[in-house]
Amino acid sequence: MAPTKPLVVEHTVDRTPEYEKFIDELRLFHEKRGTHFEQEPKMGTLSVDLLKLFNYIVEHGGYDKVSDEKLMWRKMCEGLGLMRHNAPADAYTLKQIFYKNLAAYEIKTVHKKEPPPPEILEFTTAKGGGLLTRTLDNFIAKGKNEREESEDGTPSRERPVADTPSSARASRGLREAPAPRVIFHPDTNSSRQSRHASGTQQAGTPSTSHSQPHSQPQSHSHSHNNTPASVHPLSHPPPSRGGASHMYNPPGPEMGNPFVQGYQAQPPIQVPLRIVDTPASNPELFARKQRLLRQPQVVAPNAGTIIRHCIPPGTLDGPNIYERCLLALRSGIRAEQAFGAHHLLKISFERGDKYKFSQFCGLAEGLTEFALGVGNMFYEVDWVVSYDPDFDSEEIGQLDGINGTPDILERIARLKRKDVQDNLLTEAFRDHLTLILETTQTIRNMVIMPDNAYFMSEYPPVKDLLCVLLHLPDLDVVVELKHFALEIAEQIIQYLILDSDDPLYKSLLEQLKSTDRGVIVTALRALNRIAFVHPTETNRLGKVPPSVLESLMNWLLLNDEDLLDMSTDFLYQYTAVVDNLDTMLKSINMEHLVAHLVRLLSHGAKRSTREIVVSEARVAYDAEPPSEQVVPTPKDLLDRLLAYEEPERCFAWIRCFFEEDPGANITQLAIWQAYNTAFLDPLKRKGRTMINAPEFIRNITSVYEAAGAHIVHEQGPGGQSQQKYLIRGIRARPYPISPEGRGYFQCQWTRMPGHAIKCGAWNLTAEKMWEHIVADHLREVRGEDGKFKNRSGTYACEWDGCRTHRQPKQLQLTQFMTHLKTHLVAEEIRHASRVVDPTPGGGSVAGTPGGSIPPSSPSKQQQQQQRFKSRVVKPAKTITITLEETASSRDERAPNAPPSAAGIPLSAVLILRNIARNVVKTESEQELIRKQRELRQQSASNGDDTTQEVEGWNERLFRPVHQRLWEVFTENRLLAPYLSSLFQLIEAERRDFAVRGSD
Repeated sequence: MAPTKPLVVEHTVDRTPEYEKFIDELRLFHEKRGTHFEQEPKMGTLSVDLLKLFNYIVEHGGYDKVSDEKLMWRKMCEGLGLMRHNAPADAYTLKQIFYKNLAAYEIKTVHKKEPPPPEILEFTTAKGGGLLTRTLDNFIAKGKNEREESEDGTPSRERPVADTPSSARASRGLREAPAPRVIFHPDTNSSRQSRHASGTQQAGTPSTSHSQPHSQPQSHSHSHNNTPASVHPLSHPPPSRGGASHMYNPPGPEMGNPFVQGYQAQPPIQVPLRIVDTPASNPELFARKQRLLRQPQVVAPNAGTIIRHCIPPGTLDGPNIYERCLLALRSGIRAEQAFGAHHLLKISFERGDKYKFSQFCGLAEGLTEFALGVGNMFYEVDWVVSYDPDFDSEEIGQLDGINGTPDILERIARLKRKDVQDNLLTEAFRDHLTLILETTQTIRNMVIMPDNAYFMSEYPPVKDLLCVLLHLPDLDVVVELKHFALEIAEQIIQYLILDSDDPLYKSLLEQLKSTDRGVIVTALRALNRIAFVHPTETNRLGKVPPSVLESLMNWLLLNDEDLLDMSTDFLYQYTAVVDNLDTMLKSINMEHLVAHLVRLLSHGAKRSTREIVVSEARVAYDAEPPSEQVVPTPKDLLDRLLAYEEPERCFAWIRCFFEEDPGANITQLAIWQAYNTAFLDPLKRKGRTMINAPEFIRNITSVYEAAGAHIVHEQGPGGQSQQKYLIRGIRARPYPISPEGRGYFQCQWTRMPGHAIKCGAWNLTAEKMWEHIVADHLREVRGEDGKFKNRSGTYACEWDGCRTHRQPKQLQLTQFMTHLKTHLVAEEIRHASRVVDPTPGGGSVAGTPGGSIPPSSPSKQQQQQQRFKSRVVKPAKTITITLEETASSRDERAPNAPPSAAGIPLSAVLILRNIARNVVKTESEQELIRKQRELRQQSASNGDDTTQEVEGWNERLFRPVHQRLWEVFTENRLLAPYLSSLFQLIEAERRDFAVRGSD
């Protein structure tokens, strides 16, 4: 069998007091170190709990131990519940988080050592183990010489000193620079020099033939690791045989020359070298030369010479592709413009995340100016952007490039339209329109990036361009162009502050009158972003035409998810302003709008029913109430229980004589007296002690969990309060059971003929009951062989309910014994269902009556029915409720929090709440109250006794839907908090009118 897959632990940030204390200590630690600290680093969409991470890594040995073991960081991810799809990337990310935030803290707090400076810990990437080998102590010891000799003090990688250059180059398996070589120059002077010449040469500057080449100009400060300490890398090589030696010293002081002893070595002369270009160091230069060689030969005029390099190198490179496309777009040449527009569109699609307006000067201006050329295609105008600070032109085609053109809509209205038909377009017109489409789409692709959108929002001519595009004629050829304009407006409008008179705002409102669904949805989305992103006084969505408001109410009737979503979002922002709500009251039928909004509270709802348990099901009994009397203990059962020791005897006795019943109780005195009566005398005769009463009461709750001791205060005689000590949850069994769970049955033989007094002896099997009747009631005696003698006699059956041998008859003993077996078998069958599990709460245990009288065994179903015949199962009391579930969402910042309302139902209830809150502040509210009061006074003056109550808009709007609102409140758990605040607003107005009426 394959091993079961371990459960994935969900990683969450538990913001406990311990976590907050740890984060504060860690933040203070990083502030002292001067390093960056990220409180909740991210692994994808999950936030990492640094306290859990620190404790888990330290528990597994710390950073060094985890890093030394292979694939250990993956196991850490799995243990913390941070494993996603890419195991190596997740492991490295978790290691990097610990290294940046917790590595130095571990060294300081766990290992009690000083962590190394941030330059070699936090400011570097996560490496392998060995944090403790990078502490401040060994860092100073190893890098002392390097910091003393280097200028910036940063440590260099320590290299082992090698005897040979080959061994030094082979260190760590890396390629290194070869050891510096000293070129040997033989001495060409005479081998026999005069003493004066020799001394002069030794005391003076060394000859250039022995100086170090310029290839190692700074080797005296960097090459000491690879050179023995006794030999300086710039020292002269040993002389050849027969040549003069500069290192020679006489063996004795008397032979020494003072000039030689005072010799000071001079620094080498640095010879400047020129870098030579090679195909490896400068491949571009040689590639350029090869291209020039492949160019055709040019013959100079009036000469027979061939000029091969007539073009200076580097002049054919030209600008990069971005500048090339921009210059082509501005060139005015149609072929070049097609090239530039095509490649700019391709670049914006493929490299949109790296293609920014701020990095390419003139790109935004070039694209906007070229797109403005669409005006000349449909109108008699040439749009030109002017960047003159003193712009005050009366020309209709001159646009202000610094502040924008506030009267752009008036200028567009005065334009003369050209005769352009959809079904008849010239090739040049189609090509030019295609270029404008590509240019506009390039802007649209680029502004999807937030940086580009913000850049274009700061460029005023783009608003003029959008107004021009949105007011093009209603032709099929410009539909796509208008859609691009709306998408550009949607991206940049979140960075703009538009008032009610702004041309772009008016143009977007004008699009809501379109019959194109895509245009309406995109325009609504752009308008919604005005108020969502900039909830200021300037973005009030004012001056919305009544026709648009009427269309919005009609769109609420459509089964269009996107259109409903955009419409409700717009109405939510619009109704948040009191003046806007006053306009709605005067323009549209608000009762119908409220009714539609109430209907949308159940948009997309899933209805279900659920039963809630009011009271749990329990077992009751159809017999009389539980009695305080406990049945006597049968002799065989008493003998078995006496063999037990306490508290096992107590446990067994309680199981045999009591059963669970949540609604029953028995006094502690009665149950203790029954136990005491059964066992006190037998135990005394055997010299054994009994359990005391308090311990006996405590043992009852150990047998049955539902049982427990309680004190009840009752009113006694004379009105005095009395305490009654009870054991609740159990009741006395109507018959005892054996420790194995088999029920006893009672002898029904009447003691005196003609009386109802029964024997009442308890027996476990029919065989024992038969022996009891024959021996105790018939007074028969066994013979020496252990058998009863089959004699003839007069016998009468005194078994309760017997009608066969009720009168004395002359019978053989075997005949009468056969008759007795019929009663015993029937009684045993009746009690066969009493075979129960002696353990509390256990099920039935099958059993068959024993003895020499084999009765027919009842079926398991009959046993079950007979077992519960005397019991009544009272079912649980439940109520059925209807639930309504609408769209919901979870907060990403609190993933463990319960879901909240979302979607169209949430927008609808928020609009209703805006209406209830702001309608009382409108002028229409005051006007409505004034008219009602005038009618009330007029009715009173005419003698009309009927008093008409004054009601406001809230009462008029929400009274018809009040019942439905309460239904949604009771059925929709997510919308209940919002509807509760709505009811409070409505009731507040009612109380206000009640106070005014009383005044």
